[in-house]
Amino acid sequence: MVEETKKAKFETVKENSRFLRGTIAEELASDTPNVSSDNAGLLKFHGTYQQDDRDARKQRPAGSGKAGKSYSFMIRTKVPGGKLTADQFLTQLSLGERLGNGTLRITTRQGFQLHCIVKSDLWQTIHEINAALLTTLAACGDVERNVMCCPAPHHNDGVHDRLQATADAIARHLAPQARAYFEIWVDKEKVAEQSAGPDVEPIYGSTYLPRKFKTGIALPEDNCIDVYTQDLGLLAVVEAGQLIGYNVLVGGGLGTTPSDQDTFPRLGDRMAFVPYDDVLSVATAIVKVQRDFGNRAERSRARMKYLIHDWGLPRFKAKVEEYLGGHRLADLHPAEVHGYEDHLGWHAQGDGRFYWGINVENGRVKDEGDLRLKTGLRTIFERFRMSARLTSQQSIMLCNLEPEWKDEILALLREHGIKTHEEISNVRRFAMACPALPTCGLAITESERVLPSVLDQLDVELAKLGLGNEKFTIRMTGCPNGCARPYTSDIGLVGKAVGKYTIFVGGRLLGDRLNVIYKNMVPLQEIVNELVPLFVYFKVKRQSGESFGDFCHGKGVEELLRFDAEYKSLNEPATAHT
Repeated sequence: MVEETKKAKFETVKENSRFLRGTIAEELASDTPNVSSDNAGLLKFHGTYQQDDRDARKQRPAGSGKAGKSYSFMIRTKVPGGKLTADQFLTQLSLGERLGNGTLRITTRQGFQLHCIVKSDLWQTIHEINAALLTTLAACGDVERNVMCCPAPHHNDGVHDRLQATADAIARHLAPQARAYFEIWVDKEKVAEQSAGPDVEPIYGSTYLPRKFKTGIALPEDNCIDVYTQDLGLLAVVEAGQLIGYNVLVGGGLGTTPSDQDTFPRLGDRMAFVPYDDVLSVATAIVKVQRDFGNRAERSRARMKYLIHDWGLPRFKAKVEEYLGGHRLADLHPAEVHGYEDHLGWHAQGDGRFYWGINVENGRVKDEGDLRLKTGLRTIFERFRMSARLTSQQSIMLCNLEPEWKDEILALLREHGIKTHEEISNVRRFAMACPALPTCGLAITESERVLPSVLDQLDVELAKLGLGNEKFTIRMTGCPNGCARPYTSDIGLVGKAVGKYTIFVGGRLLGDRLNVIYKNMVPLQEIVNELVPLFVYFKVKRQSGESFGDFCHGKGVEELLRFDAEYKSLNEPATAHT
């Protein structure tokens, strides 16, 4: 273990927590609406974040401090590869209605979030999630998070099932092993009293990892999970129709800290090829290297991407090989990302049944106005009892559908105002936003609540230009942490100050390139006006088949700004926002 000259405060909290117990059980039994900061940090490992209503802060009496906060908890459920039964989905819906804010949110990592759970309902909510054979353990915290995987339920190609088996195996293998979670949330009694021997964490140790760790599994022709943004990315290598192994990518991660200039988004490096049967041992070695050498002094630079940035890939690879007992990793296979699917629409599974991918705007399952998504999905799941899968674009796939069900399901979708993918614009289809205000404590400004209005305006402008059928990603976050992966998208809108955003351009749907800053501190109401000149330029100067992101990347920011100034000097009166 590397000696640190100093340790971040939370490292001591973890070390003294008795394998994540802290005094959580005692605080859950108290009448206070919140928990201490130390226990709030430990609760993340159990799958929940303490939050307060940011909207309610404005009504708080001056000088009330923390005593005036309206506390609640966000609970995140870990769903490896997004695979669900009907009962599990219905349980989440029910919990959101009974104990949350009436909604359910599909995350950008194929899991669920319940918002606005008060502390007195925290145990009941997590207990019921476990009773449905799901878990919140390690959905947050300094451990392996939810393992992402292409969710497509294709059962006739010999590949997708093995991808998903890899995701399940990694999720099981890298899950925390200590008993605290089950003592507190499942049995409500000390399992330790019934079992001999002390708690152990054979992979993590008593201080776990320096920071969160994310793994994703993709196909070259379908990088739907953004494999380059993961700490550990596994890109399938298929030969003669057989999955023979993975190209291993390491060191991806998009979060940045505004106050720390030494933080930055980073794409993973292509490191080595690993045969299918060796992937668990290699994944474990990579995690252990990060455990032992990751930065435990500065949490803002504790992700594995900074270790690899500081060391360089050759040194990191050599250390992984050392942890593998000196086993030399194989050279990379030529397989590389070249395609992307969002899995919306009606598709054959290869076993005589079908799946149907349904867009969920910003992942929020709710009833609002004519769109009664929550009621419609509940009706469909109760009637047909199909399984489901969640996508990394925050949408849902209804799986194992019999062909004769199609017309009835379509009728139910229409009855509840739920649009199929043919009925929504491409700008909406490929858009995402993080929750931001009012629940996220890190949010600088709005995201989920305002992106729909931005998309409404973009729909109008793109239709005028005849670009409504273009496929490009637009992703918005309320702060630079990048939860909705804005830094690889064609257009990224990142909260910079209250009501103001940084516009990034030049990423692309494939997710294998970072975008760059185009304009900074753009007011929300001016975002579309600032994008229109780019689309005009794209329309008149694009090459045949060139995507919007590729066009912006090829032109470069300086040239884009030159055209923007020229366009506005000629058209400002006609294009001014009203």
